[in-house]
Amino acid sequence: MKNNKILRFVISITLLIFLVATGCNKQEQKPNFVFILVDDLGWKDLGCYGSTFHETPNLDKLASEGIRFTNAYAACPVCSPTRASIMTGKYPARIDLTDWIAGRQQWANQTGEHKLLPKPFKHQMELEETTLAEALKEAGYTTFFAGKWHLGEDSVYWPTNQGFYINKGGWKKGSPNGRRGYFSPYKNPRLADGPEDEYLTDRLADESIAFLEEYHNNPFLLYLSFYTVHNPLNGKPEKIKKYEKKRDSLNYTDEERFNMDKPWMKTFGRGNFKERLVQDNPVYASMVESMDENIGRVLDKLKELGLDKNTIIFFMSDNGGLATSEGSNTTILPLRAGKGWLYEGGIREPMIIKWPGNNLNGQTNNIPVTSTDFYPTILEMAGLQLKPEQHIDGKSLVPLLKKNNDSTKISNEFFNRPIFWHYPHYSNQGGKPGSAVRLGNYKLIEFFEDNRIELYDLENDPGERQNISEEYPGVVNKLKNLLDSWRDSVNAKYPEPNPLYQEKEPE
Repeated sequence: MKNNKILRFVISITLLIFLVATGCNKQEQKPNFVFILVDDLGWKDLGCYGSTFHETPNLDKLASEGIRFTNAYAACPVCSPTRASIMTGKYPARIDLTDWIAGRQQWANQTGEHKLLPKPFKHQMELEETTLAEALKEAGYTTFFAGKWHLGEDSVYWPTNQGFYINKGGWKKGSPNGRRGYFSPYKNPRLADGPEDEYLTDRLADESIAFLEEYHNNPFLLYLSFYTVHNPLNGKPEKIKKYEKKRDSLNYTDEERFNMDKPWMKTFGRGNFKERLVQDNPVYASMVESMDENIGRVLDKLKELGLDKNTIIFFMSDNGGLATSEGSNTTILPLRAGKGWLYEGGIREPMIIKWPGNNLNGQTNNIPVTSTDFYPTILEMAGLQLKPEQHIDGKSLVPLLKKNNDSTKISNEFFNRPIFWHYPHYSNQGGKPGSAVRLGNYKLIEFFEDNRIELYDLENDPGERQNISEEYPGVVNKLKNLLDSWRDSVNAKYPEPNPLYQEKEPE
């Protein structure tokens, strides 16, 4: 009898120790992160953001399981600066990386094409920056990168020197090689060629899935940075045929499809500009569907491996869609313009976050947020010490994602913070050098060619059709002072007059 009591006591103690240890391990378990970045995807390109032509069931489902932001911004209207802002938590002007690498000025500065000459900018994200990947790596995360990097021309600045253990496809180029660049052979020094006609978007998902299968027992950052939907337009033949039928059923005329008669189209650059008014490009739509399909494959693998309950998903685009040039592949209407412009179409992006266990299912958030916010958000989610000296321009979104008694106060704090842009360059898409600031519902843009100020009320005029700067001089002064102070604080560079420039007369 005595021995039985002792045995029961030992079993009870052992069970108690096991339960306590299990509870501790559960508490200490770090969340995994999957960050999905798409190239040149427009704000209206997903079904959950209003597209009726593109088919994106997997991202629509992700939005229904997470939170969808409607006023999410890229830090720049072109790619490299936004990508650097995510990695560093800093505005592009602060790190002097303000245009895509190597930038339009490499040829345009040699002519009288532009009224202003942008000053040189850095062609790399400096190694001195403590990147988001490095911060997670230091905390024991296995870090994986697949896809487009475009943050340095020399290999010393590529992913494995910036905090990633593994790099599949990230190098100096911002688009696939050649006219059929989305099909193997890829001619990419950081991605071995696959079988002939293997599709790049599929391959990057394959590499991501292989990473999950091998490293799922470690906390990880999987950074899937699609080259899709950047030019060249290459889609799978069967998907293109599907969307050709869909396009033909809409019966749009060219007059309904494009606007080719705006004044700036006749005076800017080398021409070939047209603004798309409807979404009906079958090749582009096929690329959007392939992107969505492969995101679904990665998310399915997370579920299969039992990782979905402890993996936080982020989805965003690096700049607006091509709506005004280079094929004008999509439209962002009712937003104005697209990639390369400081108007909303160039900087407002689709953004979705899924954080399991936080009851975000299907929520929509209208608070303005920006790409510099990801760094502090992810650190706080991981339970890591924030690095305000690094992510100096970001603000953790965690308070917006958790229910609490101060939700109104928190929303007001985010809503009333200024968000800044500085793009002192001419874009390939028609955009001109300038800066912008959004504060609350108001957005001010200053264009450097003629020091023109435009002010918009984005709540009542999201398409920026009515410049109200003359009606609200007090708002203009407040926002202009904010913008001036911020530019001084980041040592922003300004373009200078081009001595070769000669004014063009409109045709």
